Amino acid sequence: MSVTTTRLTCAAGLAAVVGGLLFILIQLIHPHEDVATVTTTAWTVTAILTMAMSVLLLVGLTGLYLRQVTETGVLGLVGFLLFGACFMLTIAVTFVEVFVLPPLADQAPQYVGDFLATFTGAAVTGAVGPLPVANLVSAVGYLLGGLLFGVALFRARILARWAALLLAVGAVATLLVPLLPHALDRLLAFPVGLALAGLGYSLWREQRGTSHESVQSDPRARLDAAGVE
Repeated sequence: MSVTTTRLTCAAGLAAVVGGLLFILIQLIHPHEDVATVTTTAWTVTAILTMAMSVLLLVGLTGLYLRQVTETGVLGLVGFLLFGACFMLTIAVTFVEVFVLPPLADQAPQYVGDFLATFTGAAVTGAVGPLPVANLVSAVGYLLGGLLFGVALFRARILARWAALLLAVGAVATLLVPLLPHALDRLLAFPVGLALAGLGYSLWREQRGTSHESVQSDPRARLDAAGVE
């Protein structure tokens, strides 16, 4: 099997589908964020799934952007970079959550508690370094990047426009986070997860269609597909 641009783009579409569905699943299974929980198996599994989700979405977002790089213009580039930065920071923070926090739970529970409080909105009493800044950058990247990228994809008119619109609306909906209990604000991730999965499927289907048309229009490709040298 040869590696082609179409196949790589199809793979990026599937990565966005899986990443988007994982985004929704993680909200449903994420354990309560406290010092006692960080040493549990549920915490480790959720953190590893979160890192896998972030990597898949970075691949998927790259495929979505490159497929429409001309049509989305500067707006698409800015949205892609901001939205992608959010998931890059997620990988870094989640790495700390799964490999650094558990060993510190007994030795430095105050630090672990303050680390988690940065994300839950609870009071932070100790020093956690630049974590609040990283959290702010990630939040801005998610909200503004999701909005701009969704609008750019919607205007490009290539992939599923409903999914692009849902991405933009879902990203802006995070403004409601301060008004909701932390246990409920995770529900706001559902529209974005569904939108990313929808965009990924749309990209995969579009590329599969393009590949099929190429085979039908090229006699040599038809012979190769039939196994004839």
